[in-house]
Formats: sequence, C-alpha cells, structure tokens
Amino acid sequence: MKKQNFYVIFWLLSGCLLLFIMVIVGGITRLTNSGLSMTDWHLINDTFPPMSQEKWIEYFEEYKKYPEYLLVNQYKDFQLEDYKFIFFWEWFHRLIGRIIGLVFIIPFVYFLIKKQLDRSTIKKCLILLGMGAFQGFLGWFMVASGLKDMPDVSHFRLAIHLTFAFITFAYTLWVALDLIYPERTTVIVPLRNLARVSLVFLIAQIIYGGFVAGLNAGLIHNHWPLMSDGQFIHDSVFIEQKTLFLNLVEGKSGVQFVHRTMAYFVVGLIVALFIRSRKYLLNNLQKVGVSTLLIFVFLQFTLGVFTLIYGVPLWLGLVHQIMAFLLLTAMTFTLHRLSK
Repeated sequence: MKKQNFYVIFWLLSGCLLLFIMVIVGGITRLTNSGLSMTDWHLINDTFPPMSQEKWIEYFEEYKKYPEYLLVNQYKDFQLEDYKFIFFWEWFHRLIGRIIGLVFIIPFVYFLIKKQLDRSTIKKCLILLGMGAFQGFLGWFMVASGLKDMPDVSHFRLAIHLTFAFITFAYTLWVALDLIYPERTTVIVPLRNLARVSLVFLIAQIIYGGFVAGLNAGLIHNHWPLMSDGQFIHDSVFIEQKTLFLNLVEGKSGVQFVHRTMAYFVVGLIVALFIRSRKYLLNNLQKVGVSTLLIFVFLQFTLGVFTLIYGVPLWLGLVHQIMAFLLLTAMTFTLHRLSK
C-alpha cells in the first residue's frame, strides 16, 4: 500500500462500513414492515423527522390515505405512536442514504482537487457515484410499488434494491483492495474461475433471499431438510401459479424451494474451492480468504436453517442478512486475492 493512498483507502472503507449499516437498517425496516411509512420522497424536505405534534398528525393523516393503512393497519388499532415507530426506521434508512451520498461525493471532490487519485481510480470512483445514485432511485422505485393498490412492495423491486446494495458494497471494497494491494501475484486460474462461479451463485442466492423477503415466503414450510408433509419438493411448488417458471419466481413455495436448494450449491462450491485450494501453494492472504469463506458459508447455512424453522423472528432474520453480507465480503476479498 502506497502511503499517499492511506486516506483514500480510509474513505472507501468508511463507505463500505456505511453501506453495511444501511443494509442492516434496511433489513430492520423490512422486518418491522416500516418501508411504506413515508409516502413521498424529497431530497431536502424530509431530512429531519416531524418536529411538532401537529406535524406528526399531518404525516399520519397523509399515511392513512394509502393501502397499508386502509387495508391492514386500520384494523389493528394502529395509533400515532405505532406510526412513529415505523416512520423512524424508514426515515433512518433514508438518512443513512443521504449521509453515504455526502461521504462519497465530498471527499471525492477533495481528492480530485488534491490530485490524490490516479486515472484508473477516478474512473472507478465515478462508477461508484453512479451506482450510489442509481441505488437511491431503486429505493424509491421499490417503495412506490407498495403505495398504489396493494400494501406490499414488488418482491422483484425489493430484490433488485437489496442485491444492488450488496454489489455496490462489493465493488467499493474491490476498489479499496486495489489500493491496499497494488502488487500483482501469480493468478491461479482454476481457483479464480471456481471463485467466480461461486460468486455468481452467491449473488443469485442473495436475489432469491430478496424474493423470499418480499413474498414473506419464510413464513411457510418451516421444516428442514424437507419442506413439509415429508416432501423435498412440496406439491404447492407446482400449483401456485400458471406455469412452473412463474411458480419459481412468484410463488411463495417455489421461491422458498429455490432459495433453500440453491444454498446447497453455494455450500458445495465453496467446499470444493477449499478442497481444491489445498493442491496449490497459496500465500497467507489467499489461505485466510478461502478458510474464512468456508467458515462463513457454514455459519450462514446454519442461520438459514434456524431462521426458517423458527418462522423468521426479527433478530434471526436480521442476523441471517448480516451474515450474507459478511459472506459476500469474504468472497470479494478471496476472489480479489486469487485474481490479482
């Protein structure tokens, strides 16, 4: 690592930390059904929550015009204090998004003026800024889908929003790693290729995790290793929608089946990566990366099983999402060390 890159690296890793926090808060927002509490979006106006009781009542009355209240919450003796709780999590989620925007833009301009970024890093940072702006759009695009007819966001939009947050984090970490480890080592092509395949399956698993969350598909078939009724593939996987394809992307049983089954592939690929890595002379960082991957994937698999069995309690669902983030972190680091 070059000394002049220290502050740039610190900046990028700070961005990674904020993205990690944002995904955690996003998970809480989803698990507490808070995501539809703010019915509009303004870049400046709603930076701070309501500061008076009158303003709170105004926000609450506006919320009452939308499907979540009309079709769900008005039948639950839903009061202003309940609204304040769900409002907080959505507001906090958006606030972190604003902070991330400032944390990326202001130091980037400073480093640009001070000429502390080389041409390659400038291009990567511009990509990061574009990804951040697009992620903000995806957030509102997701929320808007739950403010029209039904009080549920599109599970497709939720999965895109969630997965793009993970990808943005991974790319930010990759850019930081390029600066931390500027030296190049011999690429072990078979391990690199296997790690790439593993990453593809991991991203696909994250996408289906978004589908499961969006459809509340973790609340059914709370058994393992079989789905229920002694079946590995429950009958409902085939009959929920008009076609098998729709069952696997829109049906609760089908989506859960894919998510729980793909977990075996992710585990298998990472185990294969670990076993195959034993045949090569790896440096210490490569060994640490592969070993960490193995530990994390088994922890994540175990958390997934318990999250399913216990019907997705808030804390366990959140820990499962955090572990997915850590698994992607380990995958990004390992692939970087095997590729560079």
